[in-house]
Amino acid sequence: MKRKTFLVVSLIALPLALAYVLILRPTQAKSEDKKASSAEVTMDNFSFGPDTLTVPVNSTVTWVNKDDVPHLIASNDGLFKSKALDTDDKFTYTFSKAGTYPYYCSIHPKMVGKIVVH
Repeated sequence: MKRKTFLVVSLIALPLALAYVLILRPTQAKSEDKKASSAEVTMDNFSFGPDTLTVPVNSTVTWVNKDDVPHLIASNDGLFKSKALDTDDKFTYTFSKAGTYPYYCSIHPKMVGKIVVH
């Protein structure tokens, strides 16, 4: 009798455990991917590093000036614009929609970068 009960319980518990791992766990992983994150772009030697940054939607990007001269970050479409950033000053912007956002330094227009939001 105990063996039969063990077998029945095993036949029910094993598929439930397998379903939990295969169905519910991937959903949790996907929802964690959608959480906001943060990333950093540095300005050094008159360039952005990295020059292209890919982040998920609702991520906050922080630009940090490591140069000895001021920089002013501006998106090509006017979506965001910093004040003049002196050495070690920071500017942050949160990207709430997917897309590609090119930007540049309006003081040094040859300095260009891009944020890709997915």
